[in-house]
Amino acid sequence: MNEIGTVKQAAGVTRRELLIGLGAAGFALAAGPVSADRIVTSSEGLVVADITIRSGSDKIPAYEARPASPGRYPVVIVIHEIFGLHEYIRDVARRLAKEGYYAVAPELYSREGGAGKLPDIQEVLALVGKVSDRQVLQDLSSAVEHASGQPWARQDLVGATGFCWGGRMTWLFAAHEKKLKAAVAWYGPLGPWRGRRDEAHPQAALDLAQQLLCPVLGLYGEADEGIPVSTVREMEAKLKASHKTAELVVYPGAPHGFFADYRPSYQAEVAGEAWKRALGWFSKYLKG
Repeated sequence: MNEIGTVKQAAGVTRRELLIGLGAAGFALAAGPVSADRIVTSSEGLVVADITIRSGSDKIPAYEARPASPGRYPVVIVIHEIFGLHEYIRDVARRLAKEGYYAVAPELYSREGGAGKLPDIQEVLALVGKVSDRQVLQDLSSAVEHASGQPWARQDLVGATGFCWGGRMTWLFAAHEKKLKAAVAWYGPLGPWRGRRDEAHPQAALDLAQQLLCPVLGLYGEADEGIPVSTVREMEAKLKASHKTAELVVYPGAPHGFFADYRPSYQAEVAGEAWKRALGWFSKYLKG
């Protein structure tokens, strides 16, 4: 579980930096032995930093990445998986920065102590179950506010993308944040959180089809055991009936987590096509 494994190391990232980045237990718990296919995106040509964002009366940690060249860049909020803000999510932020975006990835479990040191998935699920959708949406909106206030940001061009748990929150955020111009949800559950509604998680993405405030691209795998294709098609029908700008793509044979290059579920060909599609979506709505 704590094995680092072999990784593809890009120029500009030292072995020491890589070990520090992979050191969180949450990353190891999510990955098991880290896949040899893991992508490591260099910070060369970028400005990257660990920052804090004020959200209500709290301060939450976050990671940001943007091009080093002078200019103003569209914003993309990166919403982490159930395992929190670990190195894979930071790498996704750098990938977006390489494409000309200012990416901000907040840690959304910081008040609860984070998922990084928890020993097993049941404890992670217990922690995440305590984190209300309302709190997460507040933190995400605070990340938008922070990013929009930076001199290198295009505050009129803001998007969001998230994975798994973060994919679910991407759908909810797209029905919450008026500043969003586009969103990409990666295999985000569409039904109630863990199959039931409760006080902390009162709504599902399926409930919010009529309330979306921006165009949304949803990327799903046909072999995802937790998200049946029938549910994806149900969401698709609701969006069409509501005349919302949305596209749902189901990749044949792809499992849940097909984009997570540090995990055994990774499928390079599908991930590459989906990434191009996501970039095309953001280019259309955030770059025009």
